[in-house]
Amino acid sequence: MATLHSRVAARWMISPSVVLLLGWMIVPLAMTVYFSFLNYNLLIPGPHNWIGLQNYYFFLTDPAFSKALWNTIELVLGVLLITTVGGVALAALLDQPMWGQGIVRILVIAPFFVMPTVSALVWKNMLMNPVNGLFAYLATALGLHPVDFLAHAPLFSIIIIVAWQWLPFATLILLTSMQSLDSEQIEAAEMDGAPAISRFIYITLPHLARSIAVVILIQTIFLLSVFAEILVTTNGGPGNASTNITYLVYAQSLLQFDVGGGSAGGIVAVVLANIVAVFLMRMIGKNLEA
Repeated sequence: MATLHSRVAARWMISPSVVLLLGWMIVPLAMTVYFSFLNYNLLIPGPHNWIGLQNYYFFLTDPAFSKALWNTIELVLGVLLITTVGGVALAALLDQPMWGQGIVRILVIAPFFVMPTVSALVWKNMLMNPVNGLFAYLATALGLHPVDFLAHAPLFSIIIIVAWQWLPFATLILLTSMQSLDSEQIEAAEMDGAPAISRFIYITLPHLARSIAVVILIQTIFLLSVFAEILVTTNGGPGNASTNITYLVYAQSLLQFDVGGGSAGGIVAVVLANIVAVFLMRMIGKNLEA
């Protein structure tokens, strides 16, 4: 049992790390909050005047914000749909005995370890390129006209790219959960004459409910801040067709040099992300405790 002296010593030993971590997070956040109340544009020299909530008003009333918000929702929901459904299907497939099962599992999980920038470049230049890409080659071979996916369906293309990256994560979590399922339940249902579809719906899926909830929670938090894929492939275009909130903040701060407006947008993004995170944690927490 730890004594009072050992507990005090432990707190003193971890205090430098805690202070450094808090400073690492709080100082940039405090500066962002401060800049969001200033008329701070790098293209306009001179003093940066205090303008109160004007930056927030201009950011929230900008039509680009509503478009970016809707694109963010579409991106998150689209990726979650693909990764959840695809993850369950792949997990069920990989759970079956097959030749080279270990190698197949490694190949399925491998995309998760590829850097987002690299995977976006591969999709942009090797797969979706309307001239030299694989999809263009297949379309030409079938007598069809190649499609420039990043120009005609930019948001859908980004959803596919991001889903390809996160599908292995969902598959790994769901496969682990599926392998923890008691085989006696499946065998009993099989002996009772239950078809495979019924066994999957009434036994396997309820068992996967908690893992699916965890996948949705973790992925949503990360998907709200998707940036590299958009920057590399479409730059938020055409127009604002593929701009999400993260890219809108980047464009306002580093492309338009409006530090004040970009800071206000960053705070808005943080607030929205925390609202979503708290809502998901409460909703999914009930499912995990059930």
